[in-house]
Amino acid sequence: MMMENRMMTGNRVDCLYRVSTDKQVDYNDKSQADIPMQRRECHRFCEKMGWTIVHEEQEDGVSGHKVRAENRDKLQIIKERAKQGKFDILLVFMFDRIGRIADETPFVVEWFVKNGIRVWSTQEGEQRFDNHTDKLTNYIRFWQADGESEKTSIRTKTALGQLVEDGGFKGGLAPYGYDLVKSGRFNKRKHEVFELAINEAEAAVVRIIFDKYVHEGFGAQRIATYLNNLGYRARTGKMWHHASIRGIICNLTYTGVLRSGESRSQTLPHLQIITPELFEAAQHIRTSRANSAEQERRVPLNTRGQSLLAGNVFCGHCGSRLALTTNGKAYPCKENAHRIVKRVRYICYGKTRKQTECDGQTGYTAHILDGIIDKVVRQIFERMKAIPKSEIVNIRYREKMEERKTLLKSAKSDYAKAAAELDTLRAEVIKSLRGESAFSQDLLGSLISDCETKCLEVQHTMEAAQAAYDEGQAMLDALNAQYDDIISWADMYDSASTESKKMIVSCLIRRVEVYRDYRLHIDFNIDFEQFSAGLDISAIAA
Repeated sequence: MMMENRMMTGNRVDCLYRVSTDKQVDYNDKSQADIPMQRRECHRFCEKMGWTIVHEEQEDGVSGHKVRAENRDKLQIIKERAKQGKFDILLVFMFDRIGRIADETPFVVEWFVKNGIRVWSTQEGEQRFDNHTDKLTNYIRFWQADGESEKTSIRTKTALGQLVEDGGFKGGLAPYGYDLVKSGRFNKRKHEVFELAINEAEAAVVRIIFDKYVHEGFGAQRIATYLNNLGYRARTGKMWHHASIRGIICNLTYTGVLRSGESRSQTLPHLQIITPELFEAAQHIRTSRANSAEQERRVPLNTRGQSLLAGNVFCGHCGSRLALTTNGKAYPCKENAHRIVKRVRYICYGKTRKQTECDGQTGYTAHILDGIIDKVVRQIFERMKAIPKSEIVNIRYREKMEERKTLLKSAKSDYAKAAAELDTLRAEVIKSLRGESAFSQDLLGSLISDCETKCLEVQHTMEAAQAAYDEGQAMLDALNAQYDDIISWADMYDSASTESKKMIVSCLIRRVEVYRDYRLHIDFNIDFEQFSAGLDISAIAA
């Protein structure tokens, strides 16, 4: 009866415990999450005050600075209990356990008080709202807590950024393909610091993933299936999942560059599993496939099947994409009568769906269209291999680059003359002040003004000439690299798998438009068009 009377006088307590990260959570002997320090202090405080704890809630790994009140389940439970009148006092270790959001948390506390709940902290006492000063104190407290969270976040972000920029591992689990090894160095807490080192067995799998993704056009799910069928398993020993494959494809670390937010390290050769070029190619494919504008997509979404074109073939009459389909018909193979081959066609999606007024063919037999494209690709490769690199790349641009180089040299000379003339006139001003010059100060001022204008104009001309020369040099470098790529594709094309051929064709050809009777219009990729003067590509396409 005495206990019931004491609880009726307004001493029923709900406790709220919170930590911002899972690392701050302890676990009891039953492997249940616990926050012992806050819990112990609240229990001691209740014993001291003669209060009775009737309910406890704890938030494990919930940021009071980032997560707003309406998204915190435990806080909403306590608010609901307050509405039902199930307790009288909300007790926390410190008020910032309720939250650290300056424009929200003060009003959460005020809401409890307005609903008849007293809000106490074991360290700061009771938060009251008896007058304007109490409200101001309440707001300032959480404004300061919010500011401290901002400062802590900035300090942590800056420290991790600096660590990464210096080539250090920021902590956590090692990405697949790497092991954590002891460095022999210790941090401020006297814990030994770990560094990354390549795990050669896992690195081989990473290379397979990127090779299949970039060179054969495999998607994440198909790569996972491929690895699982070959007996490869993830680090946990479980089957590969497509989400893990996507994570690997997006991980910059495999190029030897560590990342933390916006911070990047220099390339660390001892951590490089794949080349930066291969990684960039993978990102280009990933973003192209994710492009919501279907008409803009050029990279094959699917490289399965025996068709050569995928994603970059369109109807020349209405502009709709041509989709690959089998119509159920089949016929015996000429070479083997027992082998039944299905009829595969490219069909005009707009015409079959009656979405466009198309006067072209409904479909085109896949092996006929693929045969034409295959012939074009082989002719390009043959001609490129037959003509020296200097004729295809250098001759076309040598004259232009010489013109730009001459223009730049002339602009630099003009600027040097104008700058020297300006220096001479400025030196003459000093002589004029000493009475040693034949020119008046007014005349010198006018001459200097004109010379400064001329100097500025010549400087702009020189900067434009430098930019044009740099742009041309960059283009020349890109063409040389592109030429090397194309020659490597030419060498591997005959023996390449169908998947690889699809990716090669998508790199060479931007868009194929098909007209009646298999007349084609082929748009080559921009970089590839730079070689057209030496190859007469239009004749090949025709």
